[in-house]
Amino acid sequence: MEILRFSIAVAVVAVLPAFAQTPAAKAGSKAWTTKTIDGVPDLQGIWTNVTVTPLERPRDLDGKPFFTPEEARAYENRTVDQNNADKRSANPEQDVGTAYNAFWYDRGTRVVPTLRTSLIVDPADGHIPALTSEGQKRQAERLAQRRLSGPADGPESRSLAERCLVWPTAGPPMLPSFYNNNYQIVQGPGYVAIMIEMVHDVRVIPTDNRPHLPSNVRLWLGDPRGHWEGDTLVVETTNFSTKNSFRGTSENLKLTEKFTRTAAGVLMYQFTIDDPTIFTKPWTGEVPMLKTTDQIYEYACHEGNYAMVDMLAGARLEEKKAESKK
Repeated sequence: MEILRFSIAVAVVAVLPAFAQTPAAKAGSKAWTTKTIDGVPDLQGIWTNVTVTPLERPRDLDGKPFFTPEEARAYENRTVDQNNADKRSANPEQDVGTAYNAFWYDRGTRVVPTLRTSLIVDPADGHIPALTSEGQKRQAERLAQRRLSGPADGPESRSLAERCLVWPTAGPPMLPSFYNNNYQIVQGPGYVAIMIEMVHDVRVIPTDNRPHLPSNVRLWLGDPRGHWEGDTLVVETTNFSTKNSFRGTSENLKLTEKFTRTAAGVLMYQFTIDDPTIFTKPWTGEVPMLKTTDQIYEYACHEGNYAMVDMLAGARLEEKKAESKK
């Protein structure tokens, strides 16, 4: 059973309304920085990206890029209530599908302090761009393949997250999830390392101007290369493995991430998905990450992981029942 982080740091919650009012929250404001002994901005610490702001703008908010503070509070209250896993359902299957009660979740209770209605900032409509014809073709092929193989034919049929390999939104790019939304950044000469709380991955990012790996070398988290543009760390990642595709991205994905300290407790994180094979145009998201006094919890996914055995055993039982009826 994985060990899940379930607390939200009080310090993080306290900084939210203050950040929304500071000059650093406004476009064009000067970055807030302290320097490491190497003379580059100090990004180190434990950061959280927990928020109830969705990746894409809800359709009922089309044309509205920002909340007012009053609208934000109403949206937060409504979303927290909808996400309350302690509210039981009269439908037994839906109730079982809840999986955990609210104690184990850390979805957050606040929208992003910039009051945006979506994490996507470009395109301006807050939605992921349309798929190319090739993207549509690949999507259809994936759906057809899923229909050919049962969801529990074997361990390989289950998701990468269930197999404790990677979590699709934990990074890169780094997006909020149900829980384990902490990231620890450590810097040293020529490197920046990011420890991802979800599924215990560590991204090691060289910043010494070395070239990317050859194109035939494919990595689960891609091949990152970082450099500084003023006070912003820019990380360009290529060489992704399609086994860990982010929203159907292809082997041609180029991910660009930007990390900028905008206030003492704020790290502005921006990412751009550029995959002309799949999407008709690039798209960009933005998540203010807040410094926390919380800690990184071990994600011991395989310890006591009876779920995989139970799912496969249940599938075999269902198959026997179906066969006996023939």
